[in-house]
Amino acid sequence: MVRPTDRFVAQNRRARHDYLITDTLEAGIMLAGSEVKTLRLGQASIAESYAAERAGELFLFNAYIPIYKPANRFNHEERRARKLLVHRRERDKLLGSIKREGITIVPLGIYFNARGIAKVELGVAKGKRKADKRATEKARDWQRQKARVMRREE
Repeated sequence: MVRPTDRFVAQNRRARHDYLITDTLEAGIMLAGSEVKTLRLGQASIAESYAAERAGELFLFNAYIPIYKPANRFNHEERRARKLLVHRRERDKLLGSIKREGITIVPLGIYFNARGIAKVELGVAKGKRKADKRATEKARDWQRQKARVMRREE
């Protein structure tokens, strides 16, 4: 059985803690050959990365994909900006939401779809305050305690 978390090459688990994710979408990503090889090995980090506009296009900034040693001189730059591939309407909608106060686009994960193409799951996010984080944690703890009580009664 394949769990949803098994398909991810890299995940940004911190994003769901630090941000309130209002919407998610799938986007393609333009990669060099050595980047794809490294991703297939499961070596990437998107913890500090974000998506933003550059020249009217959507780019993924600060994503770390380490160099692929066998590629030798045909290697890629580790933290280069990578173009995201989305439909024009989706791009315009995302860029419009970025312009609003406090909204950002964070990558939630990188994975390979059924056809073997690298995709990025993007989340339209709004930053959480400390009190919001505490409330989320409190609700999660309550659900955990409720589940424990229900198991004991069975």
